[in-house]
Amino acid sequence: MVFSDILFMEEAIKEAKIALKENEIPIGAVIVYKNRIIGRGHNQTEKLKDPTAHAEMIAISSACNYLNNWRLKEVTIYITCEPCLMCLGAILLARIKRVVYGTKEEKFGIFSNYSKFYESIKGRIEIVEGIKEEECKELLKMFFQNKRNK
Repeated sequence: MVFSDILFMEEAIKEAKIALKENEIPIGAVIVYKNRIIGRGHNQTEKLKDPTAHAEMIAISSACNYLNNWRLKEVTIYITCEPCLMCLGAILLARIKRVVYGTKEEKFGIFSNYSKFYESIKGRIEIVEGIKEEECKELLKMFFQNKRNK
């Protein structure tokens, strides 16, 4: 972990808070290239009626548009929550080399649920977990408590 990991995770948390205000699962992502944010996203599955409209997918599309290239070899993606299988697939296909995430996702998180898969990709990408974990976890907890209370 480096200091900039905390700063960029705070930007991903801002995206997650936008999702929360839009009544979406509060997950946010930013993509950084040469110390500059080139892609942002937050969950929009309800708004877009699209199960693939995850924060990571939207941020990846945005970064690809910015660089005018589908290969994102020199970027880091910051995600408030551990990516799912679909999002990790997109991360691998985009050639992203570094993934930094806040909190684990016990139900759909790829690293928490597929340890053999995790071991197979370990050398291909750098994975940093637990950056601003409590804040990321609290947003999710708040969202699901509100859902249960309604």
